[in-house]
Amino acid sequence: MNARGGFMEQELYNKILVATDGSANTARAIRYGIELARVANADVCAVYVLDTSAFASMPMDAAWTSMYELLRAEGGEALKYVEEKCEQASVPFEGVVLDGHPAHELVDYACENEIDLIVMGTLGKTGLDRILLGSVASTVAHTSSIPVMIIRSIDIEETGTAAD
Repeated sequence: MNARGGFMEQELYNKILVATDGSANTARAIRYGIELARVANADVCAVYVLDTSAFASMPMDAAWTSMYELLRAEGGEALKYVEEKCEQASVPFEGVVLDGHPAHELVDYACENEIDLIVMGTLGKTGLDRILLGSVASTVAHTSSIPVMIIRSIDIEETGTAAD
């Protein structure tokens, strides 16, 4: 029983997925995800998705294999950054590199691995840029049955400067 006379409710978050693409734009989302995990006593599962959709129509040759290995190593470095930040915050860490379309892989992984919350960054693009470039964060938010927290990494329109 808790102080209000009811039974203790299950913790809100046990496992938080933090999406990273290895860019500086995800650093703010990583910080938010780790801090939320620390406060909630949750684990962080960092996910890097190697976007292989651009290579789907290419024949598998030595150049493609070399590019793939380079991108996979980049994913490993992105996860290493998150792992170091988790260690500094004493937050349990798990990392995985996936292949495929980023939005679909993130949602599928979250559903298959009992993730309670997806935390990811966005560039904060609006208008034509957003339409032309698309948005992994937008697709995840619209297709996930799991709650999604989108952390805006750049907010030039409101502040006149890039947000940290």
